[in-house]
Amino acid sequence: MSPPTVLYDAPGPRARRRNAVSTVLFLVALAALAWWVVQSLADKNQLDWVKWRPFFTDSRAWETYLLPGLQNTVIAASLAMVIALPLGALFGIARLSDHRWVRGVAGTVVEFFRAIPVLILMLFANAAYAQYTNVGSDSRPLYAVVTGLVLYNASVLAEIVRAGILALPQGQSDAAMALGMRRNQVMRYVLLPQAVTAMLPAIVSQLVVIVKDTALGGALLGFSELLASVRPLSANYGANTIASFTVVAVVFVVVNLALTSFASRLEGRLRHGKRSTGAVVGAHTVEELATPGEHLGHDELGGAGGASGR
Repeated sequence: MSPPTVLYDAPGPRARRRNAVSTVLFLVALAALAWWVVQSLADKNQLDWVKWRPFFTDSRAWETYLLPGLQNTVIAASLAMVIALPLGALFGIARLSDHRWVRGVAGTVVEFFRAIPVLILMLFANAAYAQYTNVGSDSRPLYAVVTGLVLYNASVLAEIVRAGILALPQGQSDAAMALGMRRNQVMRYVLLPQAVTAMLPAIVSQLVVIVKDTALGGALLGFSELLASVRPLSANYGANTIASFTVVAVVFVVVNLALTSFASRLEGRLRHGKRSTGAVVGAHTVEELATPGEHLGHDELGGAGGASGR
């Protein structure tokens, strides 16, 4: 019998053979599916070079349609990220407030906007900008898309922030409070720096969702983002709809891979820079952060340092 591991029993010879056979069958089925897709496209003449040539030989397809659409996608997504990230952090922290009315208001706002589809938020925002503001018709789709993305994703990010902070051991807060730090100082200097690293993968996943959801504005609001460039591109370069959608999908994949790669490097640097799981606070820092009138003496600080050293 194979020795047990921490999480599961190591597979024996029969299990390994069964896993190998399952892997081979899956790869064969995947190859058959890929062959069927390629053969179906070839039968419909969708793989003819004439349908793909504009993306490789004609720069006008990129300069006139794809690059302007990509620019609008990046602008809308960037604005939504810049606004939604601090707003989500604010509401996430507010849901952990000691004041019941603050928790109630923040929780109501978060649950309300989290329960509404982002497309409906965009449509409501577009109608509101049309009736109650002086925003021009050319800029209105961008405003509506950014507003819908911010309202929905800020509420989701608020839950991510709240869950990341609550996942930390209670001893972190207790130790900081024992040193004389106020509640907001514990949050800023102890809890948030540790929670950011744990929350980063979930935050990046939500940022990827923001990039993809910009396509909803092009579908119903006339926002000239990347996906919306497929229609005029297909109309001006022939019946190459499949090719256009494929190229746009590849561009989305590249943008999101760049975003996730940057976040992965940032997460690696943050984890590498933290040699321990807890926040290290020096004696002078503790004295500065302590509540006025409650500064710790040098004997107490020395005792705390000695205890941590032990």
